[in-house]
Amino acid sequence: MILGPIHMAYILAALLFILALAGLSKQETAKLGCLSGMVGMTIALLATFAQVESAVGFILIIIAMAVGAGIGIYVARKVAMTQMPEMIACLHSFVGLAAVLVGYNSFLELGGVAPETITIPINATADEIAALLESAGAAAAGAATGMTVGELNTHLVEIFLGVFIGAVTFTGSIVAYGKLNGTYKLRVFKSQPLMIPGGHWLNLGALIVSLFLMIWFMASETPSVAPLIIMTLIAFAFGVHLVAAIGGADMPVVISMLNSYSGWAAAASGFMLSNDLLIVTGALVGSSGAILSYIMCRAMNRSFISVIAGGFGNEGAAASGDEEMGEYRELKCPEVAELLKNSSSVIIAPGYGMAVAQAQNAVAQMTEKLQARGVQVRFAIHPVAGRLPGHMNVLLAEAKVPYDIVFEMDEINDDFENTDTVLVIGANDTVNPAALENPNSPIAGMPVLEVWKARNVVVFKRSMNTGYAGVQNPLFFKENTAMCFGDAKKSVEEIVANL
Repeated sequence: MILGPIHMAYILAALLFILALAGLSKQETAKLGCLSGMVGMTIALLATFAQVESAVGFILIIIAMAVGAGIGIYVARKVAMTQMPEMIACLHSFVGLAAVLVGYNSFLELGGVAPETITIPINATADEIAALLESAGAAAAGAATGMTVGELNTHLVEIFLGVFIGAVTFTGSIVAYGKLNGTYKLRVFKSQPLMIPGGHWLNLGALIVSLFLMIWFMASETPSVAPLIIMTLIAFAFGVHLVAAIGGADMPVVISMLNSYSGWAAAASGFMLSNDLLIVTGALVGSSGAILSYIMCRAMNRSFISVIAGGFGNEGAAASGDEEMGEYRELKCPEVAELLKNSSSVIIAPGYGMAVAQAQNAVAQMTEKLQARGVQVRFAIHPVAGRLPGHMNVLLAEAKVPYDIVFEMDEINDDFENTDTVLVIGANDTVNPAALENPNSPIAGMPVLEVWKARNVVVFKRSMNTGYAGVQNPLFFKENTAMCFGDAKKSVEEIVANL
């Protein structure tokens, strides 16, 4: 079979998307990966335009894309790096909503179906009459859309599953956006997990009811919108509960999981629209997101299944964050600079606070100053540092920090005991020893950067408030730890001036 230009363009776009994922797997090739994805998407859009048959349809697509592009450019220029996690969650919700709308549109295209006239033999049994009626109704529905009975049933399954996945992704992503934003007062948007009694049974019940609704949806003589609407409402509630039951410290894993959901929602849309490229692209995003979530769960000693089921990481008891743990010691910026001058090895552990203060460039300057003095400087990156996977890596790359001095947790955790000074800049939960020492902590079992093993630890914070998980940190009260209060950017700049 000779492939047409549209299929060839789709194949080329799919290959470029694969190259984009491969490029994004390493910092050194990330820019090339982004470029490959952009070129692939351009080819995909041009191939899609080529299939539009009417001038009106073409104009409507151009208008829609112009409006969307305008909004996207405006938001991209305005959004701060610290807001990228919630921005990504917001974009995931759009993909989910699109899948829901595509599903309902596909269903409406089946409308206007009426059973054909059939002849029932006089001696037919009740079972034979029922079979004839069911067959006639399905055949008529298929005839109205040019489908066989089998194709129609398959299409109905695609619609049902596509709407379900899209609805869960839509509301789940909205809740994730609210949790990451941190300014909304509704309980579902709080950092603390929303634990409803019997919550897991509610989730299971929602899945079982949805399964029966799908059977009803397919068994009707003519497709009925009632089970589709009921399922959509259940899926909306299901998505809210899934993400609301997850604590703030585990939100980076949730973001990668929602990324996977959005991919499968896009793939479902591809099946409904019979668009091969959308199926391939959605499958790539869905599978890569699931793999990333699995890797992060392994790194955090969590269960991958519990992410999908909701209530991830909530085995520990709730913590108020007000526990009395003793006295803390404070150092001023000039004193921190003297400590660094007398150190031969320094490890910097960045966190979300560095992103909030936009201190990455000042940290890069401090790194250069220390290296010029012969000090070995390295960075320790926790898998969930920040609010999304790779958040700290992106910030450090933006500040031109060399890739070869940036290490993942597993690569550097054993080196802290041989390090003179550790600078914890804006991190809290990812350096909390309670994860290893307190089995009742909400973050119990999560591997953390064991910074307290170093000879000296300096923690940069605005105050003694708890981190995103709402858990007090015993690190701040250890004998070898000192607090440096204030805006991280200003503090680091003052340290640089004193080096």
